[in-house]
Amino acid sequence: MSVHVLENERLRITVADAGAELISAYDKRRQAERIWTGDATVWNRHAPILFPFVGKVNGGRYRIGGREYPMPTQHGFARDREFACVEDSAGTVAHVLTADGETLAGYPWDFRLTVRHRLDDKQPERLCVAWTVENRGAERMYFSIGGHPGFLLPADVRKEDCQILFPGARSLTYIGANSAGFALKAQKTLALSEGRARYQTDIPDTWIFEDGQVKRVGIATPDGAPFVMLDCAQFPMLAVWANPAGPFICLEPWFGRTDDEGFRGTVDEKKDMQRLEPGEAREITYSMTFC
Repeated sequence: MSVHVLENERLRITVADAGAELISAYDKRRQAERIWTGDATVWNRHAPILFPFVGKVNGGRYRIGGREYPMPTQHGFARDREFACVEDSAGTVAHVLTADGETLAGYPWDFRLTVRHRLDDKQPERLCVAWTVENRGAERMYFSIGGHPGFLLPADVRKEDCQILFPGARSLTYIGANSAGFALKAQKTLALSEGRARYQTDIPDTWIFEDGQVKRVGIATPDGAPFVMLDCAQFPMLAVWANPAGPFICLEPWFGRTDDEGFRGTVDEKKDMQRLEPGEAREITYSMTFC
């Protein structure tokens, strides 16, 4: 597997050509890895990019304009594709994925996805991520996209003793997902104390915060100190998920999400599905700060 390394006085970042995935963020101050290791017996990912769908489509097929297409995999296909590295400089690595015969069989739009990982010049503890999605075809293009970074907890810390940080928030509503991974319609209220919520055992079923409620989110260790912060003001959705078997928590900024339970509509009716007109491009950014 080909990888590329970005490094400053605080972080050593490793990004793979496979999936343009962030696979390591070594924290020199803590002398510790900060991204989940990808242990295949628990969860074989690190920080995959979810494109051109977030979550699942009902029945493994989706519809648009009277046509039906297969999308049997969860979270689209980008995370399983080899990207081309187009920039590898001192502070930035950029990757590109473009449509080909294989993608067009299940996703009929001519796209170009550029992924940039960049170390912040002024804040050495901060990693910036930017995606540029381009419609190179002749028809309106629909897509969703999301991040899925898994943050590795310190060796002596249990998830059950951690807190999820929602700075400035007094109350949040969320929806969950059923055992098949489809969104439940019933909203629940998350109780917060000074913008904090303790990790709960129902997180493995996913908390999904919609309608731009969350602009910033983080994880705090048992002593209350912030451990990592995610800035995601551009995103309409934020999900929190954790595998109960692994010492990590995922903070996931999303444009779009899995289908509703029992969804039978067309792709343009999906919640927060994005649109690009022919020749249009959109840049989407977020950042993670390792405290």
